[in-house]
Amino acid sequence: MEIILLEDVGGLGSRGAKVKVSPGYARNFLIPNRMAISAEGASGNIYKEAERQRSVRENKSKKAATDIAARLSAVSVTIAMEAGEEDRLFGSVTSADIAEQINSQGFEVDKRRILLDEPLKQLGVYNVPVKLHGEVEAQVKVWVVRK
Repeated sequence: MEIILLEDVGGLGSRGAKVKVSPGYARNFLIPNRMAISAEGASGNIYKEAERQRSVRENKSKKAATDIAARLSAVSVTIAMEAGEEDRLFGSVTSADIAEQINSQGFEVDKRRILLDEPLKQLGVYNVPVKLHGEVEAQVKVWVVRK
């Protein structure tokens, strides 16, 4: 029986692949668990149309994210913090602080989209990545200065 996989299945194939499996495996496991649909008849054509529409939506959102990334890469954020000896901060600059400063410049960025490995604890200039889409990332320049 030929089926189209709706998600990655180990040892069988990846999403969108058309594979041949035994009828029992398809009817008793893959199709009831919504991991696959039959490639025969109308369901195969419906799947192709749904995938085409999903691809168009994905391309649109990726293009919009690329445009925002180009504008966001030109943004520079300055955060003033109290610092002690050797330019160590008394607190730290977190992704929430950076998101707040970016949002004050007219962008809508969620703090979870800012990819900091750990909070910034020293004065200096940092290039912080902001994930806007699955494949689109922008670099924002963050200046941490003494208050």
